[in-house]
Amino acid sequence: MILMLTGYPMDKMQEVEAFFRTGHLQYIPHLSVDCVIFGFHEGELKVLLLKWKHLERWSLPGGPIRRDQSVDETAHVVLKDRTGLDDIFLQQFYAFGSMDRKESVLLELFDRLNVSNHEANWLSERTVSIGYYALVDFSKVNPVPDFFSEACSWWDVCDRPSLLFDHDAMVERALQTLQQQLYYQPIGLNLLPDKFTMPELQQLYEAVLGRKLDRRNFQKKIQKMGIVERLKERRTGGAHRSPYLYRFDVPRYEQALAEGLAYGF
Repeated sequence: MILMLTGYPMDKMQEVEAFFRTGHLQYIPHLSVDCVIFGFHEGELKVLLLKWKHLERWSLPGGPIRRDQSVDETAHVVLKDRTGLDDIFLQQFYAFGSMDRKESVLLELFDRLNVSNHEANWLSERTVSIGYYALVDFSKVNPVPDFFSEACSWWDVCDRPSLLFDHDAMVERALQTLQQQLYYQPIGLNLLPDKFTMPELQQLYEAVLGRKLDRRNFQKKIQKMGIVERLKERRTGGAHRSPYLYRFDVPRYEQALAEGLAYGF
């Protein structure tokens, strides 16, 4: 096999060739993870995407599962490699394995790289993917592309490009799961900076739910949860009066995650 490795470093060509030829010895064929990584910035919910080399299209971060790793460990590695973060809220949310779920777009990539279907059939046949969603602090992420992509960047969830494979369905399913989570678990600890205003927390909930919330009712529900504490500091520099800053009461927040809430939105 002679690979057409345009865009790959010379010292990595053997590594790429080995991945296609003998990857089935290191990875479990036809099983992968895909990660929907959510961030929050300037009032918008974001999702982290990869732009593929040669195909000029976008997808979610993910990859095959190593034989010496659990599914969860693989998901954590993907997140660490793409974001640079270790302490991430990560949750498995769905398995994607419909009968017509073929990785046919990979055949186009194989053709451009001069990879035979026989040598890479462990990648091109029907693959079952385990979906995870992660919540990260946008400001702390250093997006890094993987070996087969040329860019890794944030997109507005509602204004993203059409994604490869069935990754659009993955994003929608992850968003539905996150919306349902609001009815029994808090969110925000991994999406907001350490100090935030109540309007910023409300913007986050509105971005996830896709609808406006009544300000007074929202604040009452949040305060009733007991997961935030108001600081003496105020946010200064805005055009309007300076709102108080808040931070999460981490022990009570984690207790609410474990035990659930009774105050849905």
